[in-house]
Amino acid sequence: MITRLLVANRGEIARRVFATCRAMGVQTVAVHSDADADAPFVAEADQAVRLPGATPAETYLRVDLLLDAARRSGADAVHPGYGFLAENAEFAAAVTDAGLTWVGPPAKVIAAMGDKLAAKALLAEAGVPMLPSWTDVDQVTDFPVLVKASAGGGGRGMRIVRDAAELAEAVASARREAASAFGDGTVFIERYVEHGRHVEVQILGDTHGTVQVLGVRECSIQRRHQKIIEEAPGLVSAEVRERLHEAAEAAGRAVDYVGAGTVEFLLTPDGAVYFLEMNTRLQVEHPVTELTTADGLDLVRMQVLVAEGEPLPAQHHDPDTRGHAIEVRLCAEEPTQGWRPATGTLHRFQVPGVDREFGSIQRAGLRLDSGVVAGSVVSVHYDSLLAKVIAVAPTRSEAIRALAGALARAEIHGVATNRDLLVRVLRSPEFTAGEIDTGFLDRHPEVFAPLLPADQLPVTALAAALAGAAHRRSTAPVLAGLPSGWRNVPAVGQVTRFTGPDGEIEVHYRLDRTGGLVDWSVAQHADPDDPDGRRAAGQPGAPDGSAERQVVELVEANPDRVVLDVDGVRRSYRVHRVGSEVFVDGPDGAASLAELPRLPLPTAELAAGSLLAPLPGAVTRVHVEVGQRVAAGDLLLTLEAMKLEHPVLAPTDGVVAELPVSAGGQVRTGDVLAVIGKDH
Repeated sequence: MITRLLVANRGEIARRVFATCRAMGVQTVAVHSDADADAPFVAEADQAVRLPGATPAETYLRVDLLLDAARRSGADAVHPGYGFLAENAEFAAAVTDAGLTWVGPPAKVIAAMGDKLAAKALLAEAGVPMLPSWTDVDQVTDFPVLVKASAGGGGRGMRIVRDAAELAEAVASARREAASAFGDGTVFIERYVEHGRHVEVQILGDTHGTVQVLGVRECSIQRRHQKIIEEAPGLVSAEVRERLHEAAEAAGRAVDYVGAGTVEFLLTPDGAVYFLEMNTRLQVEHPVTELTTADGLDLVRMQVLVAEGEPLPAQHHDPDTRGHAIEVRLCAEEPTQGWRPATGTLHRFQVPGVDREFGSIQRAGLRLDSGVVAGSVVSVHYDSLLAKVIAVAPTRSEAIRALAGALARAEIHGVATNRDLLVRVLRSPEFTAGEIDTGFLDRHPEVFAPLLPADQLPVTALAAALAGAAHRRSTAPVLAGLPSGWRNVPAVGQVTRFTGPDGEIEVHYRLDRTGGLVDWSVAQHADPDDPDGRRAAGQPGAPDGSAERQVVELVEANPDRVVLDVDGVRRSYRVHRVGSEVFVDGPDGAASLAELPRLPLPTAELAAGSLLAPLPGAVTRVHVEVGQRVAAGDLLLTLEAMKLEHPVLAPTDGVVAELPVSAGGQVRTGDVLAVIGKDH
């Protein structure tokens, strides 16, 4: 029997495993890098062991350090979580060779399924349907194709190629990314199916020869080949569901599967089913299966019991029979910037209406599986996943509405996320109707727009300015009884300037002697040096003659809450200030603003044409040299951050005037990567 379990992972999955262990009476051990020393999962463990270093290669991918941590903490079992070494057969073998219990399938099964080429051959013999694949670029004659990593998943090391001329570079890039993420750069090429859907089947196996299927999950909403929305039951017919169950069970039996695993399939528009891969671990999206099984199954608990040699209980229910569950992956990234990862400190992290963290919900409600809390620091070293938010309800439409509403009202301050995109996808007519496939995001650019409509930004900025004035008044050492903004010459108004999502925002407002709002106006400058780029909004009769006019009355202004009557409709704005950063959550969406100083200090000017690092990371390749002519969109260099490669493209035509970075170097946010001069 397992008494003390070490989780060889971090973040949300470590917290998820710890939650089940606490319920089972199993003691827990965390391992952590220096960057994760203050992370929530470390605080929640009974014991924690430091892994010196920050990057995955220095810490979570070091088998020797992990085994030493188990020895020092007295752990008698290891759970790998997902990612890192979860599908590493050598790690699984090393754990068992050390006399510890491995909470997962045997090393030989991981090895068989970890080599995706060998897995395809093995399972094809078992009757599992396969797509054609190749290992040599010269063998490929029909396009489009998909380059895939042989040793891992999660979208890393994966590229769609539509033209033969692009294949060699796509293979090289995929190899680098796969080697960085999984320690193995082997890739292969597979036929790519347009408008295909990604579906999968959860399986459980034990050491007594039992293999059970636990229903179909729909995972077609993806970015960069990584899932961001998953649901159960899958949106398939009963006949397709039966074929998926049969193929998944055949795959499990072919390898004598033990533990929790997932068999992934491609579903074509004409209903054909093809094997993609078997993940020999717990999946990120496992909660939607837990919440839709009739008995509220805890998959981590089943993993532990199977590892202890217990037989699986008899399956007395049909899977997918308990309502509908939908999960979104809330990630620190900027969808409109090519999914660029975001870093920083989460000043606030609140999701309203959560019924349970890491646990079962009986009929309807909201579950949160999070790796972060308010105050958590999001590092460049690890995956961008912050949390999973899952809604379960009797019907799919109810689950969609509950999940979208909770996300829209969530307060997530300090780090950019994909929250707005997730809400827009959930609320889109096509998603609601189940008209989805893996190309959904490519066909729906409208979901990349922020939730806050552009015409509501001026009033939102006004609320931020009024809250700022209330904050200054509340902290004033003298004359605290005067209304905010009071002055002897009431005709002179107040001015507050912010930087916003599209440039500079200048808020003018005037209060009367009782604190009432007399008039207001907001000017937005996408480019402060371009007077034609100015957009204005304000009160009818405002001195600047604003074009977009709204009648606004001030109902209440506090440092953290402003209530305005806008054209006869009362609207409440929650305001959170951290230094000069101002976060406003209103009825239409959220805005992140930065208040500018009234008397700014002079700063050094950058050379014209400077291209700055959008995030910290490592320069993996430099594709140009000083003096080289480039066109807008040309690839200049490649950065690696959060385990993914990010291309840096030329913003305009010109000549590379300066190139202060080199391959292998580290850069910080804002560092100059290159200077593109004019081509004379």
